[in-house]
Amino acid sequence: MNGRFTLLCGIMGAIGSFIANILGGWDNAVKTLVILMAVDFVMGILCALVFGKSDKSVNGALSSAACWQGITKKVCTGLIVMVAHRLDMLVGSDYIRNAVIIAFCISELISICETAGLMGILPEGVQKVLTRAIDILKNKNNK
Repeated sequence: MNGRFTLLCGIMGAIGSFIANILGGWDNAVKTLVILMAVDFVMGILCALVFGKSDKSVNGALSSAACWQGITKKVCTGLIVMVAHRLDMLVGSDYIRNAVIIAFCISELISICETAGLMGILPEGVQKVLTRAIDILKNKNNK
């Protein structure tokens, strides 16, 4: 049993290293994007399950089709970050990938705010802080 567990850990480590490498490294930008994507996904599921207020289904309940669409969008986000990293490598820069990651972070933050609004859990003060953070990211991305 111990040998199988070690093999499984080794395989998972190799897969994780490969994914981090094709995304341009496991830096703060990628970590932030992955965290925001996970929070958005979990909040979407909770919004549908607990509150029954999902805007992705007709009756507001959890929908497997909407869930798979969300997963597909997250995977495609990773693929686009990978393409941006490869473009950076091609032209010898490091700003294309970062701009793409910032743009996706903005999108995830907006989605998190929308979901929190549907759930009725976003106090006005927090909404102002997140709105300001989104504005800062947008300005940084435009530069």
